[in-house]
Amino acid sequence: MVGSVIELTGIVLKRGPLTLLNGIDWLVESGQHWALLGPNGAGKTLILRIVTGYVWPTDGQVTVLGHRLGRYDLRKLRTQIGWVSQALADLMPGHTSVKETIVSGYLASLGLYTDPEPEMVAKAEALAVDFGLAGVLDRPFAHLSSGERQRALLARAALAEPALLILDEPMSNLDMGGRELFLDLLTDLAESPKAPTIILTTHNILEIAPFMTSALVISQGEVTKAGPLSETLTSGCLSQAFGLDLRVERTNGGRYVAYSNKS
Repeated sequence: MVGSVIELTGIVLKRGPLTLLNGIDWLVESGQHWALLGPNGAGKTLILRIVTGYVWPTDGQVTVLGHRLGRYDLRKLRTQIGWVSQALADLMPGHTSVKETIVSGYLASLGLYTDPEPEMVAKAEALAVDFGLAGVLDRPFAHLSSGERQRALLARAALAEPALLILDEPMSNLDMGGRELFLDLLTDLAESPKAPTIILTTHNILEIAPFMTSALVISQGEVTKAGPLSETLTSGCLSQAFGLDLRVERTNGGRYVAYSNKS
């Protein structure tokens, strides 16, 4: 693994008269796992799309997995990046079975349009057991619960053994049980021998598992603070980012919660 997983320097993104991102500097090093926090419209998803080469900044430099974007084949780079989001769930063909969904991660395709190698099918079936999906392997993706869909997409990403795993609000539609099961599986993945660097965007700091190391907090397209959780998940930092008087506490289990000081 390269020392620098993501390096954004002086990122500016403009659309007409609007400046959507302004002076974003962000360094993710090997062994770190980051949360991206900020209000709606702050620019979290835009940053992720810049990292994956789907949006090109107006100014600044982007290096991902040791490769400077603009000087490296994006198709090769994306084979090393896993992605889990509600948007991806919406794009997945509904008729595709759970087994086919997981196997499609090996081919980086939406659905399965070719016969996979037998060892990939066997690996997908083993992952289905690990991710609590063994009983629905042949069920169409459209017939899954929200929790099952996100677990299937996480297994799909894990199959390809990516160096970088991006999770864009993957728990936004999950109930409490689904959220906790997803976090348990994510923790297992983070602690595995071939663990990827994990980037998680969320609005709820309770979704930041104890294995996460750092946070990038942004507001109105600018960095509020970046660094270890002990420095970023603070009452002052989150109050500034969200424009509210918040109180942040860490639980005995290593999770974080935030409350309005008016409640």
